[in-house]
Amino acid sequence: MCGIVGIVSQAPVNQLIYDSLLLLQHRGQDAAGIATAHGSAFYMHKGNGMVRDVFRTRNMRALPGNMGIGHVRYPTAGSADSEDEAQPFYVNAPFGIILAHNGNLTNYESLRHEMVMRDRRHINTSSDTEVLVNVFADELQRATSDIVLDAASVFKAVEGVHRRVKGSYAVVLLIAGFGLVAFRDPHGIRPLCIGKRLNESTSEWMVASESVALEGSGFCFERDIAPSEAVIICCDGSIYAKQCAPIVSLTPCIFEYVYLARPDSCIDNVPIYEVRLRMGDYLAEKILRELTPGEIDVVMPIPDSSRPAAMQVAKRLGVPYREGFYKNRYVGRTFIMPGQAVRKKSVRQKLNAMPVEFRGKCVLIVDDSIVRGTTSSEIVQMARDAGAVKVIFASAAPPVYFPNVYGIDMPTRSELVAHGRTLEEICSIIGADHLIYQDVADLKQAVRDINPALKQFEASCFDGVYVTCDVDMDYLDAREAERKLVKSPARGDGEARRHDEGGAQLHLQHSLLD
Repeated sequence: MCGIVGIVSQAPVNQLIYDSLLLLQHRGQDAAGIATAHGSAFYMHKGNGMVRDVFRTRNMRALPGNMGIGHVRYPTAGSADSEDEAQPFYVNAPFGIILAHNGNLTNYESLRHEMVMRDRRHINTSSDTEVLVNVFADELQRATSDIVLDAASVFKAVEGVHRRVKGSYAVVLLIAGFGLVAFRDPHGIRPLCIGKRLNESTSEWMVASESVALEGSGFCFERDIAPSEAVIICCDGSIYAKQCAPIVSLTPCIFEYVYLARPDSCIDNVPIYEVRLRMGDYLAEKILRELTPGEIDVVMPIPDSSRPAAMQVAKRLGVPYREGFYKNRYVGRTFIMPGQAVRKKSVRQKLNAMPVEFRGKCVLIVDDSIVRGTTSSEIVQMARDAGAVKVIFASAAPPVYFPNVYGIDMPTRSELVAHGRTLEEICSIIGADHLIYQDVADLKQAVRDINPALKQFEASCFDGVYVTCDVDMDYLDAREAERKLVKSPARGDGEARRHDEGGAQLHLQHSLLD
């Protein structure tokens, strides 16, 4: 779940891109990079760490130009600690291309082999982004019959990418002396939107992973980029757009709405805050079917992403809402921290329970999701240590049975707390008195309630359905073996890889949960 941004302006873009990446920092904290174009020359700086740590004044001064792209990395492929894996990536031919992407290529291995053996291209890292930029370069070379580059050639190159590449990918790239190109995979799994602002009489354009980056940078949200659509913004500000695949199906990642996106963003015409409120409504209905409100004294969220759902649960149950956990904002997100030991230690550094809200009470704790169970068990114990007499735990998301191979770094199946376990067994593991999960159908309906045009979702970690139809048990077995071999997160900068298998069976006909 990396964050990407691209800007074409009438003034230097280095500061604008930097500020936009700060607004997308929640999408990746491992590395950051900015590339700008000045005339026909590229300038780039990237490194490991958060945005504020990677860029110094001298780095910003060395990024001239009115056009550029930026990236914050959350590793899913590649070596997590190698600066060589940070994005963007550059190839010098044809024309000069520099690219960043958010996603994960499921056919990375075959593409890499093709690049090396057939096209004689050197791939220097294990990043799927380096493969992607080379695939685009190869297609652009084929699409241009002479040295003149035009929009038609670029669209043809993107069409070639869609034919060859499987998985999820939202892309921003620069072509030297030509302009900015942005496109989204034919399923629209990962988000990408476009905004505009007027500078005197000239339009300036920005594309980004989330609308919050546009609005926070002074751009007006125009629309989401459609599945398979490519948008070209030339150096002179002219803009072109085209759908570049014959068959498209908007199937956004539902985990964006659950956890990944900021609550003040809007993705595919769905305000994130509103859908999290609806998730709370549906969760409250299920709680009422299993418990009586009189059993619960207070409802508490795990800050921050579960707050809207918890507020709605409290409202529907008629039970007081309380903030019982204080969050230390200077500790990294446990969900994307490598290593179980580090993750477990970080929970108590990140959260602290306030005894005044727990002592002598039956507490209903609402979290956005339960993946490994590590955080949940620590939270339940913290509540008991703070004086709670009973702890009920509710998840605004369904049980996570399967890996997400499209950009979310989930653990192996043996680390997934829901894998092969009953609800009672999971409840015992996290130490709660009662455990309630959201239903998959209700989660999907919560999004549809706001945008009925969304008919389907990428929800593979919950239901085992892999929309690209190229993921089966053999694929998951291979990725799990790879992950065990290489302890650092495997391959894709594009995104996270949670290669696990779930607690149920997969079928290749869209890999359906049996």
